[in-house]
Order: sequence, then structure tokens, then C-alpha cells
Amino acid sequence: MTEKKKKMLDPDPRIYDFETEFELGQDNVRPFGLDIHNPVFLISSVLVVGFVMLSLANQEASAELFGWLRPWLTSTFDWFLVLSVDAITLFCLALIVLPVGKVRIGGKDASPDYSYAGWIAMMFAAGIGIGLLFFGVLEPVYYNFSEGGNASPLGIDASVPGNEYIGVVGTIHHWGLEGWSIYAAVGLSLAIFCYNLDLPLTLRSAFYPILGERIWGWWGHSIDTLAVFATLFGLTTSLGLGAQQVAAGLNEVFGIAPSPTVTVLLIIGITVIALGSVLLGMDAGVKRLSEINMIMAVALFIFVILVTGVWTAITRYFGVMVDYIVMLPALSNPFGRTDTSYFHGWTTFYWAWWIAWSPFVGMFIARISKGRTVREFVICALLAPTAVCALWMSTFGGAAIDMLNAGGAEGVKATVIDAYKPEGALFGFLKELPLYNIIAPISLVLIVIFFVTSSDSGSLVIDTITAGGKMDAPVIQRVFWCTLEGLVAIALLLGGGLSALQGAAVSTGIPFTIVVLVMCYCLWLALKSEHAKIK
Repeated sequence: MTEKKKKMLDPDPRIYDFETEFELGQDNVRPFGLDIHNPVFLISSVLVVGFVMLSLANQEASAELFGWLRPWLTSTFDWFLVLSVDAITLFCLALIVLPVGKVRIGGKDASPDYSYAGWIAMMFAAGIGIGLLFFGVLEPVYYNFSEGGNASPLGIDASVPGNEYIGVVGTIHHWGLEGWSIYAAVGLSLAIFCYNLDLPLTLRSAFYPILGERIWGWWGHSIDTLAVFATLFGLTTSLGLGAQQVAAGLNEVFGIAPSPTVTVLLIIGITVIALGSVLLGMDAGVKRLSEINMIMAVALFIFVILVTGVWTAITRYFGVMVDYIVMLPALSNPFGRTDTSYFHGWTTFYWAWWIAWSPFVGMFIARISKGRTVREFVICALLAPTAVCALWMSTFGGAAIDMLNAGGAEGVKATVIDAYKPEGALFGFLKELPLYNIIAPISLVLIVIFFVTSSDSGSLVIDTITAGGKMDAPVIQRVFWCTLEGLVAIALLLGGGLSALQGAAVSTGIPFTIVVLVMCYCLWLALKSEHAKIK
């Protein structure tokens, strides 16, 4: 590795100018055409394969372990998760208004690789996955009507006039500013250290200001390995949810009864489709699928808003957004909470899940964001997705609440209130709308595409991490990780179902929270250095 010149730009000795390029002084071997970055690839792959084998061989024990693990973690570390996400959110919002917001990813002369439409489509498809479709109806209705109101955020009674959309407000809290700020912080850190400071596009690079050359040793190996596990388990949670929802849709549309066998076959089939997208590459595969995905999602949204009332949806949206902003400080306070079902059952799990997803989404959006300013990046990665997610949740969830209050929506009532079958909530809602026989199959295809875009994007990200930050690693490695994602999802579903999926995500999300907090500090040091160059 060549010697890096460190020029002091600030009296604080922790601020350096990392201008000089360096050679990646790491040993790489190429058995069978692989480009293996030792030891992250080997450690991660061996541990993941071992986990799959143990989970499949001991399904009852796995179900018992994960059934205990998730509630214990979310109730024990609730304050830590919430305060950490609060701090990350405030940090990201500050970057919009501070002078460092003028720093451009890739340097002052860098230009974007993708148009706004393509950039936002890929970022949104990767960051949301199947979440909007799975939770858009389920969450608002659940908070309003289930458990005798015990799941309502802040213990607010949804039956009191003026509070009828409290479930929508609680849902926006989980899909709004705080969740997207996690993605923005990680993505911006990786983008700056890669494109501005010429470090590899991998998690360890963001720690150079405090670790220096030690990022090439076991400190860096540990960070990247933890990132692989967080990404893999966060992603497979979404893949498992998507498979269950597709199975419910097949039952509704074609009368195919859901079963573990059907779910496993779905994961295998969709993984094969994702492999095809991986083989096509970023532009021909991931980008094209993401744009198709966005077009279909927008079309479904327009249909729903037209048949449920445009003006009603608009007024509802602005009403719940005002309530969200007013209630955000209370919703973000971890102390003295009495709404334990909402707080522990949902909020703390969500924050751990978003953090588990952050290496995946962060690295993906970093990879496609060269040429954007820091201010532009944060606004598009934070404020715009929050507004869109809120509009989706208030339209779908709010319309379902209106139907239930009017004595309708029997399909939603049956899947969310009478019996908790979350994967069927969307189709229960669509049954109340015209053209169900057309809209339901289209929704089914949309879920599959969301599933595929998450899987192929995730395999690209994990491959980049395990290849030491290389963005052109051999395709066979992407195939390996894409296949392994499907196997982990199958192992978790068979070894405990939904609780196993959620438990795995939380178990990696909590320790990775510390990594994200330190990344924010390192990013601030780097942005101060970069801003000094353009004064």
C-alpha cells in the first residue's frame, strides 16, 4: 500500500485531507474464478451456510429461540434504539441546512450517472421493498382496532372523534423521517468515503478517520462481516414477508391453499427470477425492474385514490401529516411510555429492522448517487420518501379505516381484527374495490417484482462488501449470495415463521446501531475536510 499524505486542514488532528489515491494492500485469491476478499467472504459464507443447516435440522429449537429473542431484545434495548435513531435523524436534518451540504459526491466536477427519475426509482424500490404493500393496510387498521385499542400509539383512543386516523399517524412514524434518516446516513457516509476520498465502497472505509490503517485488519474485517449479517437477515425478513403475501394472493386469485411447501417454492421461484436480473447487471436488470416496479406501484396508487375519493384522500393526508409532526416528539421519546404494545411490539422492532437494512440500502444508494450534492442527497433520500410513504399509507390505510367505520371491509376485518393473518390484509382491502379480478393479479405481480428488486439489489451489495469494495466482482459471486438469501429465508420461515424472521433482523440490527452512530461521527469529520476544499 502506498503512503497516504495527511494534510492538516483543521486544528483538530482528527481532520485530514485524504486526497492521495492508494493501492488496496489486501491479499486476494481467485479459486474457480472467484475474487475473494479474505477473510470476510469465507467467514461470512461459512457462518451463513452453517446457520442455514442448523436451522433446518433443528426447526423446533429455532422457533423457540427466535420466539423468545425478538421480544427480549426489543424490550431490553428500547431506549438505546430510539435515542440512537433520534440522534441520527437530527444529524441528517442538520446536514440539509449546514454549509457542508454544498459538498458534491465525487468532487466539484462530478456529474450524476442517472437521471432523477431513474435514481429515485432505484433508491425507492431498494429502500421500501414489499413494505408498502404488506403494511399499508395492515398497520393503520391494527393500531386502530385490534387488542381493544392497546396497540394504539401513545394510548390514544381511535374511537374518539378526531382520532379516527391515529393508526395512520402511528404507521407514518415507522415509515417516515427516522427510518429514512438511517439509510441516508449510511448511504452518504459510503458515498463520500468512496467517491471523494478514494476508499473502497465498503463499510470499513467509513471508519478511516478514527481507525486509520487498522481498517485493513481485523477491525475492518469485523465491521464488514457484521454488515453482511445485518444485510442478509434484514433482507430475508422482507423476502419472507413477501413470500407469505404472494402465497396469500395466490390463494385469493387462484385458490391455491397457502402452506409451507407453497411458500418455499415461491422463494425458490422468485430467487431464480432475481438471479436473472443479477446476471443482466445494474442497468439492464436492477434499473429496469425498479422502473417497472415504480410504474406499477404508481398505477395501483392512482386506481385506489380514484375509487376511494381523491379529495378525501388529500384532506386525510394533510391532516395526518400535521398530526404526525405534532406528535413526533412524543413518539420519539422512549421514556415513560404506556403504549407498550405499540412501542415494543412495533417501534423498537422497526428501528432494529431499518438499521439491519441500512448496509444494503445505504451501499446501494451510495453506488448510484455520484454527482449529487450532500443537500440534494439528503433531501431526496429522506424528505421525498417520507412524503411518498405517508401518502401511500394514508390512502390505503385511511380508506380501509373509513370502510371499517362504515361497517364494511369484511375482508380486512377477517385478516386483521378477527384473526391476525397480516399477509392477507391487502387482498382483503382490494376486495372492497371495483375490478378486483383485474387489480388482484396485478398486485400479485407487483409484490413479486418488489421481491425480486430487493433480492437482486441485496446480492449486489453483499457481493461488494465481501469482495472488499469492488463493484465489478465476478458474477458467480453475486449468484452465490442471491442463492444464499433464498436459503436463509427458507430456513427462517421453516424454523419459526414470522417471529424467526423478525428475531434474526433485530439480533443483528441492535449491534449494528453502534456502527451507524460511529459512522455519523466519521462522516462529519470527512465533510468538514471536503468543505474546506471548496471554500
